[in-house]
Amino acid sequence: MAKAQIILPALFALGALALSSVFIVDEREKVLVLQFGQVKQEISEPGLGFKVPFIQDVVRYDDRILGLPTPPAEITPLDDRRLVVDAFARWRIVNLVDFREAVGSGGVDTAQMRLQNILSNAIREVLGAVPSNAVLSEDRTALMNRIRDIARREANSLGVDVIDVRLTRTDLPEQNLEATFARMRAEREREAADERARGGEAAQRVRAAADRAVVELTSEARKTAEVVRGEADAQRNAIYAQAFGKDPEFFAFTRSLTAYERALREGNSSIVMQPDSAFFNYLNDANGRAAPAAP
Repeated sequence: MAKAQIILPALFALGALALSSVFIVDEREKVLVLQFGQVKQEISEPGLGFKVPFIQDVVRYDDRILGLPTPPAEITPLDDRRLVVDAFARWRIVNLVDFREAVGSGGVDTAQMRLQNILSNAIREVLGAVPSNAVLSEDRTALMNRIRDIARREANSLGVDVIDVRLTRTDLPEQNLEATFARMRAEREREAADERARGGEAAQRVRAAADRAVVELTSEARKTAEVVRGEADAQRNAIYAQAFGKDPEFFAFTRSLTAYERALREGNSSIVMQPDSAFFNYLNDANGRAAPAAP
């Protein structure tokens, strides 16, 4: 009984000691085994691992690709036009020993802070050497690759690899947006005014040509009408002359009827003359002949 009381606690202690010396490495992580702060073992393959209990510690690090958004920052391109830029980087731990020595016990959080500074400096260096039009362009692959290469070179001492860098936003600062919009609006209004002026000038030319054509056509029509009317009057007069030459009495009678028609039209006009006036010769004679003229 006494031996059993001694053996059972010893077995439990040995079991606890054995369990504390075994750990599991997940496929999504890498592990460092530290002894008094010094790296004793690096494990990158998933499975079981062993350490010395109470002396060695296990530190786990994420082996997946991590994302790092950078805070918005103002940069000044080559043409002194300020822009607000932020980016997104993807990175991964590639050397656990260098990573541990560089960031210490801070781990991924410390590495993220240092990578942010590296990315911000790389962004300022690359975008500060090109005009703003290149930064605002849709094709910025070359610029992003240059930022990635600079950040990768600087981050190599941290034991990490910068896989990719993408510019997520490139905008004007708020205080410059109104001025930019006002300038764009003024340019569009000037272009619209130019278009309206050119349209008005073209319309004036078309209107002048149309007015000239109307005058020419009207003049030509009036000329033709006058010619036709003159020819018609000449022909009419010739017919009248031929007809009246055959019978002068008939000519005088016709002229008197025409005079009566014009003088006796409806209206407010009045004629005051003597009844025995020559004007009424054909009305006074019962046979419709003109009375002989007074001596």
